[in-house]
Amino acid sequence: MLLGVTLAAFADEVKKPTVMILPSDNWCTQRYFTQKFDNQGTTVSVPDYQRAFVEDIELPQVISKIGSVLTSMGYSLKDAEQEIKSLNVKQVEDNALTSKTSGAMIAETPLEVLKRRMKSDIVIQLWWNITKDPAGKIVSFTLEAFDAYTNKRIATSTGNSKPTSAAIPVALETAVKENVKEFDKQLDKWYADQKKNGREIALTVRCWDNWENDLETEYDGEELTDCIQQWIRGNTVNASFNLSDGTESFAQFEQVRIPLKDDKGRAMDARAFATALRKHLAKAPYNITSKVVIRGLGEAILILGEK
Repeated sequence: MLLGVTLAAFADEVKKPTVMILPSDNWCTQRYFTQKFDNQGTTVSVPDYQRAFVEDIELPQVISKIGSVLTSMGYSLKDAEQEIKSLNVKQVEDNALTSKTSGAMIAETPLEVLKRRMKSDIVIQLWWNITKDPAGKIVSFTLEAFDAYTNKRIATSTGNSKPTSAAIPVALETAVKENVKEFDKQLDKWYADQKKNGREIALTVRCWDNWENDLETEYDGEELTDCIQQWIRGNTVNASFNLSDGTESFAQFEQVRIPLKDDKGRAMDARAFATALRKHLAKAPYNITSKVVIRGLGEAILILGEK
């Protein structure tokens, strides 16, 4: 029995985060795998992962090779290529959430949609380039790991292969293996912090302009903003959050540290956290109807006053 408890504790200690590997923005731009995206009236260029996986013959092989390196180190790999095939990421406007009265829209980028669907802990972006040498070709690479919830860079690794005649995916796999130890340490340090201090998200609370109340409305002698802060304080890890900005109709909470999993063992994200707050505010004494809109895994907006 003691041995079983010890092994279980050890397994939890060495557990690795889930990762998703994608080509970097720079790699996609260099090879013209981009698409235009309407972000609330502003046209921006974003990677077209669907075209990249279909048209570039090296990309799937390279992702597979790098994925096998990380899997052998204990990471859980989410297959981005297969998920992209099931997602029509070009139709992001269909995922936009709209107010029933004002028609206000908050849209997600294709990458945010993909991250939300796959719910990986880390997004690893891969760039590589080939240069010729008299002794063979040299493969240069950069691995950058980002927190899927905050988009913060948490680890990076760069390196070059030795001159080789091997296929590019094989040469790249060898180069990554030779440089991955420090990258692994950086990811371990980040994940240890997540387990200890919670996952970081951002939460914004807004009010519809036709709502008769606002965040200064009092309930049982406390302004609504204070009531919301009290709930957040009781539902975050070590009561960690920061009210960075606020007015009578707006409150911006940043560095909100939520548990990695809920009480049912399911992965927590910004939507789940905001939904829990929505349900809390729907009860007495508040009886507030509200709507949750999301951007990816790590940002949620709760709009008070109606669905």
